[in-house]
Amino acid sequence: MRHLPLAVVLGLMLTLFSFSPAEEKPSPGKAAEKAGGKNKAEAKPDADAPKAAPAQVAHILLKGSLDESPVPGEGLFGPPPENFRSKVDRIQKVARDANVKALYLELGSLQVGFGKLHELKSAVAAVKASGKKVFAYCEDPGTKEYLLGLSADVFAIPEAGTVNLVGLRAEVTFYKNALEMLKLKADILKMGDYKGAVEPFIRESLSKENREQLEGIVDDNYEHELVESIAQARPKRRWTAQQVREMIDGGPYTGAAAGKLGLVDRLAYVDQFEASFAKDLGVESTKILRSYGKAKGQELDASNPFAIFAALSPRKKRESKADKIAVIYAVGGIESGKGSVNPLMGGETIGSDTMVEAIKDAENNSAVKAIVIRIDSPGGSALASDLIWHAITTCKKPVVASMGDTAASGGYYIAMGCQKIFAEPGTLTGSIGVFGMKLVTGGLEEWGGMKTDVVARGKNSGVLSSTFPWSESERKALTATIESVYDTFITKALQGRNKAGVKMTREELLKLAGGHVWTGRQAKKNGLVDKLGTLDDAIAEAKTLAGLDPKAEMELLVLPKAQSFLDKLMEGEGGFPFSKATADVLKTMPGAEKALKLAAPLLGNPKDFAKAMLPYGVEWK
Repeated sequence: MRHLPLAVVLGLMLTLFSFSPAEEKPSPGKAAEKAGGKNKAEAKPDADAPKAAPAQVAHILLKGSLDESPVPGEGLFGPPPENFRSKVDRIQKVARDANVKALYLELGSLQVGFGKLHELKSAVAAVKASGKKVFAYCEDPGTKEYLLGLSADVFAIPEAGTVNLVGLRAEVTFYKNALEMLKLKADILKMGDYKGAVEPFIRESLSKENREQLEGIVDDNYEHELVESIAQARPKRRWTAQQVREMIDGGPYTGAAAGKLGLVDRLAYVDQFEASFAKDLGVESTKILRSYGKAKGQELDASNPFAIFAALSPRKKRESKADKIAVIYAVGGIESGKGSVNPLMGGETIGSDTMVEAIKDAENNSAVKAIVIRIDSPGGSALASDLIWHAITTCKKPVVASMGDTAASGGYYIAMGCQKIFAEPGTLTGSIGVFGMKLVTGGLEEWGGMKTDVVARGKNSGVLSSTFPWSESERKALTATIESVYDTFITKALQGRNKAGVKMTREELLKLAGGHVWTGRQAKKNGLVDKLGTLDDAIAEAKTLAGLDPKAEMELLVLPKAQSFLDKLMEGEGGFPFSKATADVLKTMPGAEKALKLAAPLLGNPKDFAKAMLPYGVEWK
C-alpha cells in the first residue's frame, strides 16, 4: 500500500482545521464586538451557538386523603400506590436534586388534617431553603389547599376560581331521637366528663364540657393555623391578625377579588401559569417533569401465562444489612387481632397482633437501631391499645412516637409507652378516657312483632345480649371494669410522662384527662407530648437515643409490610358484618357516611366493649 507524502497529509490537516468552526478566525466585526468596539450593535447572534438546556421544574400533584398506611412496592396494573410519606419524600427529593430548578405543586381537594398539612408545608419550606423556587396552582382552593398554596413563592388560581377561605367549624350530629324513632337505644357507660364519643347517642345537643373542648380546639387552630399562617405568609402586606380575621369573615372570594386583596399572587389558567415559569426563573425555557419522582408501574409479559401471578404476589425485596431505623405505622381504628378492612372506620384498622409482631420484628432485627411509631388513629379497643403499649414498653431498643393528624384516646395510649412523643402543632391528641356501649335492639324487635324468651344461669349472663339493656347488676359489674381500665390508662400515662422527664402529679394529669381532646400545641404546653415536629424530626430523635448522628442518612425499614393484592384476596375482608363494597354503596346515601362512622364502635367485637376512642360524631370543616 502506497503512503501519501508527509507534506500532503499535513496540508490536508491544515485545510480541515481551517474550516473547523472552533478554529474559525473572527471577522473584523466580531473582533470589534469582543473588544467592545463600535461594530458591536451590528453583530448578529451566532446561529450555530448551542442553546441553553430548558430548566427542569418538578411537578407533583397533591389531592385526596393522603393515607399513611404502608403500600406495596409494586402496582398490579400500573404505578404502585402512593401514601402520604411517598408524597413528602418526592417533595424532599426536589431540594436535593441538582438538576431541578423549581418545584411545581398542583393542588386538588385535600382531605387532610392540620398535622399532615404542617408536614407538607415543612417539606416545601425545605425546598425553598435549598434556594429553589416553588410554584403552586389550585383551581378552587378550600382552606387546606389555600394554606398549602401560600407556602409557595408564587400561588396562582384561575380568575373564575374561588378562594373558599371561610374559617373553621366543628359539627356534631346527634342521633338520640332517630334511635328512639327506630325503637333502638344505646346503653352507655363512660369515664370522663369530656368523653364526647357517646354524646350523639344519648343527647340532643353538646354538653357544656364537650362544647368547651371543641371551642378550645377550633380557637387554637383558627388563630395559629389560619390567622397567624396567613399573616406570616404575606409579610410584604404587613397584615395584622385583626385584618386577617376580617378577610376570613368576608370570604369566600372570587379569583379577581382574591387577587385584588393580595390573597393570591397571580390569576391565570394552568397553561398560562406554566408558561410563566421561565420568566420567573430568569431562563429561556423550562421543562416540566410531570409526576416527578413517582415510581413507574411494572410491565407484564403477555406471552408468559405466569406473569399475572407474579404481578399479583411480587417477590419480596432482599433486605440489606445496613443500619436502619424502623418506622412502624399505626393507622386507623384499633382492634384486637390482626386488623382488617373496616369500611366504617375509613379503611384498614390497626390490629394488636399485627402491631406487636411488627415491634418484635424490629426489636429482633440486628440492623434496626431504633424504632419510630407513626400514629394516625382516633383509638378503638382499650385492650388492643394496652397490648401494643406493652410491646413498646418492653422493647429493648429506643422507641419514639410521631403523631400525624390524630393520635387520640387509644392512639395516645400507644404513644405514652414511647420514650419521647412528637406531635404536629395541629394534631388532635389526648382524649384520655374510656367508655362502653351497646346498641339495644329489643324495642325494634318487639315493634316488628318479634318476642324473645330467655333461659339463663348467672346473674350477669345478659352482658353481651343486644336484645336487652344492662340490668342493674350487669351495669354495676361493667362500671367497675370501665373504672379499672380508666385507672390503668391514667397510671400508665403518668408513668410514661415521668419517664420522659415531665414532672407531673396524678392530680395534674387527671385535670388534663377525662376524655379531653387537645391540639398538639396545647398538649405540648400541658406536658402530654414532648416536642412539636415532623416524622423526620422524630426519626432524628430516635437516632440520637440510639447514640447515632441525628443527621446521618440511614435506611428506613417500613413495618408492617404492605400486603400484596393476592395476600388481601386470600385473607378476605375480615369479620365485618358486610363488605366494603356494600359500605361504599351505603356511603352514597345522604348522611349515611356520618351514621356509618358513628356506628363503628357499636359494630365492633362485643366482648371487647371497653373503648378508648375519639368522638367520631365530630366533623371538622
